[in-house]
Amino acid sequence: MPFSEGKTDTQLRLSSSVSCILVCLVLSPARAFAQSPANSNASVRSDSPERATSIERGIDLAAKGQCEEALPVLRKQTPHVTVKELKYRALMATVRCAMKERDDRATADTLFDMKREFPEDPEVLYMTSQVFLEIAERASQDLTVVAPNSYQTRELQAETLESQEKWAEAVAIYKKILEENPKLRGIHFRLGRAALSQSELPTSTEDAKKEFAAELAIDPVNAAVEFWLGEIARRDGQWDEAILHFTAAAKIDANFTDPLLALGMALNSAGRSLEAITPLEQYVKVSADDPAGHYQLSLAYARTDRKEDAVREMAIHQRLVQKKDAAVSGKAVATPR
Repeated sequence: MPFSEGKTDTQLRLSSSVSCILVCLVLSPARAFAQSPANSNASVRSDSPERATSIERGIDLAAKGQCEEALPVLRKQTPHVTVKELKYRALMATVRCAMKERDDRATADTLFDMKREFPEDPEVLYMTSQVFLEIAERASQDLTVVAPNSYQTRELQAETLESQEKWAEAVAIYKKILEENPKLRGIHFRLGRAALSQSELPTSTEDAKKEFAAELAIDPVNAAVEFWLGEIARRDGQWDEAILHFTAAAKIDANFTDPLLALGMALNSAGRSLEAITPLEQYVKVSADDPAGHYQLSLAYARTDRKEDAVREMAIHQRLVQKKDAAVSGKAVATPR
């Protein structure tokens, strides 16, 4: 079916899972409540009787699907609840009802409250991922209905084709978008990534570099583009050029950590291990579970006569590798054949 005649493949894949998710969230409170952080009866008694009674009423109404009545009660009372378990249950009920009422703002605000209050709770993390998936799905559906011929809709179609590795079809859509919107950000970047994904083509690398350069002309502070230009240079052994691009990427976006590791690797390969230490130390600080960072840092320490530090980092590297190998072996054993 052509994209203009219905949902994208991504939308079709998401719709069934999202529907199931919504049914579970709206109609099955037991799962969330069963994993709440504390004992229910003790927690309710420790809050004020009036507030606890009101909150319990709101939770009960939500469990029965009477969300129009439940939401005003929950919104009014929940912010003042001090007992963790009761607040957890109230927030869960609020999310379910807000989703049922299609109140995306209330849903998002409540999820952020839950993440702040219960940052490591598995149910909160699961629900957050699934609810935002549903919100994204609804937005994409609305987009195809409201503006079926817009470049945004076509970009969404091209992204779906990318996920299916239908590079030629995706590239054709991106190029058509650029014909109509030559200064649109992000499209040359996607064309560059598509070129790199077609390594069998003889001009793949050069095509990618041209597209990335065109993206930088439109968006000169694009960290992802700088990173990929650095990767191309690193693969070709052009260390000085790689170092320049990785350095630029790290400066543009401090939260993008991949350039730090790549910069350290390039500096090590260029014989500039003393300079590699700083970005690699920054990388292992935020990505402590990545063996590659500790390995590269160990090399940098060893080459600058910091033997004890080198031994420590290599030991961490080996421990992390063993841990990952054990996890993979465990999964293999657990997988039915």
